[in-house]
Amino acid sequence: MGLDFIIDKITDCIEHRLTGDKIITDVSSVTKDDLKSVLKKNGWSFNWRKEFDEVLKHVYKLTIAGDSTIQGLICFSVEEDHVYMHLLESAPSNRGDNRIFFGVAANLVAFACKYSYEQGFEGCIAFTAKTKLIEHYEKSLGAIHIGHHRMLIEMEAAEKLIEKYFKKD
Repeated sequence: MGLDFIIDKITDCIEHRLTGDKIITDVSSVTKDDLKSVLKKNGWSFNWRKEFDEVLKHVYKLTIAGDSTIQGLICFSVEEDHVYMHLLESAPSNRGDNRIFFGVAANLVAFACKYSYEQGFEGCIAFTAKTKLIEHYEKSLGAIHIGHHRMLIEMEAAEKLIEKYFKKD
């Protein structure tokens, strides 16, 4: 299964679509309690409980600082020399023309790059993309198409994303 998230905008954090306000975010591990709200009946596309229950996978949530509402989710695993993204999903309220916030998906990809960097992998992440989005990921994220549907974000592109979303104080 290829990923099909859309990078709507590269922002400094996330950005309110109507006001343009920049909103500070937090990324933290998903808890069992969080899984009660991220259900298909609530508009989520994936079975996040299944991802959460897999021992070798890490599931993280993006929230607004000081608020527990989940704006997006990411699932990845640590491989031998990189981080592999299995799933990424913006909250239903952050998809489509009437989304509330821009930058959710890019923020989560930047977090995966940061996590990879912290593991000693120079920010390198890989994922499998749907065919129609390969060019989109090349242009928006600086990802490289390495064959079939496989995409790679290498050090230089990863550093740009990390710097954009996780500025050093």
